[in-house]
Amino acid sequence: MENKKVFIKLCIMMFMQYFIFAVWWVPFAAYLEKSLQLSMGEVSLILCAMAIGSMASSIIGVLADRRFAAEKVLAALNLLTALCLFVATQQTTFVGLMITVTLTMLCYMPTWSLTSSIAMTHVPAEQFPRMRLIGSIGWFASGAFSLVAIYVFHLDVFDGSVFPMYCGIGAGIIAAILNLTLPNTPPAENKRKFSLMDIFGLRTLSILKNKNYNIFIFLTFLAIIPFNLYHVYGSTFFSDVDVKNITVTMNWGVAVEMIFLFVTTIILMKCGFKKTLLFGLIAMLLRYLSFYLGVEFGQPWLYSIGVLTHGIIFGLFFVVGQVYTDKVAPAEIRAEAQGFLSFLVWGVGYLIGTLVNGYLIGNYRLEDTADWSIVFGISAVFTLIIIVLFTMFFKNTDNLLEEKNNN
Repeated sequence: MENKKVFIKLCIMMFMQYFIFAVWWVPFAAYLEKSLQLSMGEVSLILCAMAIGSMASSIIGVLADRRFAAEKVLAALNLLTALCLFVATQQTTFVGLMITVTLTMLCYMPTWSLTSSIAMTHVPAEQFPRMRLIGSIGWFASGAFSLVAIYVFHLDVFDGSVFPMYCGIGAGIIAAILNLTLPNTPPAENKRKFSLMDIFGLRTLSILKNKNYNIFIFLTFLAIIPFNLYHVYGSTFFSDVDVKNITVTMNWGVAVEMIFLFVTTIILMKCGFKKTLLFGLIAMLLRYLSFYLGVEFGQPWLYSIGVLTHGIIFGLFFVVGQVYTDKVAPAEIRAEAQGFLSFLVWGVGYLIGTLVNGYLIGNYRLEDTADWSIVFGISAVFTLIIIVLFTMFFKNTDNLLEEKNNN
């Protein structure tokens, strides 16, 4: 019974942690551009806050983890996230928002690794994917919540307004209170000296001697750039084409993600790494082709294809990429290898993608919208180039799966 209570508490933790973020971040770009009338260049710089938070989260996590219990650190970070987000709601200028949103992300992004650490400390590792699925449900629920908020508070518009940020604040405070009820997760007794090598996962440079992994890292770094276009600027596009309930619309892709979190392992075992990763890249090409054709020929129904491919891309390429990294890395540095992959892709790569895609949208700006057919066309061609490079240079690695089965 006690284990069941712990499991439920951890599931609630995971649900709230992703709800906090999705409820305001998904429609945030539309709010900055439409409500505050910021330029696309300013919007791009503000949206870089997530990547900055991702790059710095390992530093904050290591510093905090050596001194305090993880659940107390999580509660403090969620409370600080709510505080910084509240200050951000009071800002209407680029400088004010850049500072406050960056501070918000510096507090929030470390919570993703903290929640994973807390969960895997108290439950068997094989149950963790179920908990991560609860996080995706929390993300999806933020879309349904936006519809409830419109009805309960009699709002004319939810997405593109400041109201989602207030919802994020409330969710952050509730999460912080609930975090204090989590099972105690004390800091590990690690007496090894503080090292920047540990923080940034630079000990994983040893696996870069693997030529195939070098190709994987390089192509994943490139792939995050077109992926970022939808992930960051999707709300801007849907706002430009007058889609209502943007959060709900985009969260259908998360629903597909929940399904693919169940079947990704099956696909991987049957098809191997190369084919599975390739399927994920092909899904991304399909996304931007569907958006391009939808805009170019005035067929909005094609947008739904682009939305629904999100879960396929994320599950088959980015999640399987983590599995591939785990298989390639020596046992003693597997955790650090994942940190290095996250830093390089979701930190540096995501930052570059935010800036590049923001420039692309701004460069093809019309009077009150962007020439989205050109933007999506360029992204489709770029994705196709990545697919060609991947097919030519990434070698079949099915033997890694065979080794896993034999162990």
